[in-house]
Amino acid sequence: MKQPDWNGVYPAVTTKFTQDGQLDLEKFIKGIGHQMDAGVDCIIIGGSLGESSTITHDERIVMLAAVLDTFKNKVPVLINIAEGSTLRAIHLAQRAEDAGADGLMVLPPMMYKPTDAEVVEFFKSIASSTSLPILVYNNPVDYKIEVTPKMFDALLKHDNIQAVKESTRDLANVTRLINSFGDRLKVLTGVDTIAIEALIMGAHGWVAGLVNAFPAETVAIYKLVKAGRIEEARAIHRWFLPLLELDIHPQLVQNIKLAEMMTGLGTEYVRPPRMMLKGQERERVKQIINEAIQSRPALPNV
Repeated sequence: MKQPDWNGVYPAVTTKFTQDGQLDLEKFIKGIGHQMDAGVDCIIIGGSLGESSTITHDERIVMLAAVLDTFKNKVPVLINIAEGSTLRAIHLAQRAEDAGADGLMVLPPMMYKPTDAEVVEFFKSIASSTSLPILVYNNPVDYKIEVTPKMFDALLKHDNIQAVKESTRDLANVTRLINSFGDRLKVLTGVDTIAIEALIMGAHGWVAGLVNAFPAETVAIYKLVKAGRIEEARAIHRWFLPLLELDIHPQLVQNIKLAEMMTGLGTEYVRPPRMMLKGQERERVKQIINEAIQSRPALPNV
């Protein structure tokens, strides 16, 4: 087991499929290899970008086993939990621990608008069922549930609740959380378009999306910010922004998979009900990616 320290770039990796919708483990592992080569600090399997809603618990465990077998604890590997049932969430947490996962990323209860007390109890129940460290995914924009500082007060009584994927899109929340909890709660920015600002304001890590297609640029921005080389990071970010905006879109999975295909790092296939981009929208996204590829900046030594 390799304990996550909640610093660095944490790719929420895409799940690779064959044309007929089956897991493509060969392409999946190849994609992870590109992330490792770029120097990422963790791998997150089965997040929203990993098409969590259409992959099974068994498939998560299969992908986990493939990463652990291939890369031999080079970086921590987390499994995402997005469940409407506390019992199902606990079951997956325990399976993940038994299979060798290094931690969990956990969303609030899905498909039901719970009260704050129910959200707190959901996370506490999962934390009590496993020894694995937990990254709480806080995304009220997409999932309509916010984990507030008051709720974290209760959650942090569990030692294994250690970090938050901060996706409220309110940059001030990075400072609120740091002011409230210091290093007891590690803050990882989860919105690509404002990641550089969040890192400058003290976020410890970056759960990234476009890293799937542009790993070296993502890692460079993170390392430059942490080294205080803000102007160099800003220059890369300005080039990167049109791509990063593909992450804050209902078709973010299709957008990023198209970018992976066009950069030679992955495939475009998605699992229904998602459909690959078509027509004018596909051409619009392709143009953004092509322009970025053609103007790709030389990266400084970091």
